[in-house]
Amino acid sequence: MRPIFVTATGTGVGKTHATLALLKAFARHGIWVGACKPVETGVVSMPEDAGKLFRETRRLNPRFEGIAPEDLCAYTFPLPAAPFCADRDQSIVPEVIHRKVDELAARCTLLIVEGAGGLMVPLTRDYLMIDLIRDLQAHVLLVTPSRLGCINDTLLSLETLRQRKIPHDWCVNLYEDADTFPTVTRPYYDAVYPDWWSLQEGLDCFVDRYLAGE
Repeated sequence: MRPIFVTATGTGVGKTHATLALLKAFARHGIWVGACKPVETGVVSMPEDAGKLFRETRRLNPRFEGIAPEDLCAYTFPLPAAPFCADRDQSIVPEVIHRKVDELAARCTLLIVEGAGGLMVPLTRDYLMIDLIRDLQAHVLLVTPSRLGCINDTLLSLETLRQRKIPHDWCVNLYEDADTFPTVTRPYYDAVYPDWWSLQEGLDCFVDRYLAGE
């Protein structure tokens, strides 16, 4: 199956939360799922996000036995920053990430890849997160926030995906400013994107559509 790449309008929007939810949802359909976190920064000892993904993946797919949480990552760095900035030795090689993805994809039917930050986050000087998505030929799930100001970030990310002709869906993670979202943000989405959906309510429908090839 074509991998799903979970990205967001920025950091702290809910990529890991969405990836965990996707793992569980696809597993309920009998799909052998797997997860990958190609690069994680802010890692002091063990990668926190990759650790969460690993524990859920190992519970759902016995083929992930025998590996460790850090094996879901191609690179980890202690500095909590964009990978290019955290990689002080400039050690990131895109082909190493590609091989890591292939290695983990061999253990599952559907690999769900969680990015770092947003689409334009640099992995190297000349290689952005969206370049990785292109090379993996992945289907993107863009997670957007519900906080004030999110419309601009959402539109910029959607425009970038359209310009690059990358297949994608998007959803709102209703967690910040959820009480004001219905009046501050939702009216625009209802008017322009009437099929928009929230991570909390529309995930199962997305999974059904994906499995149906829609």
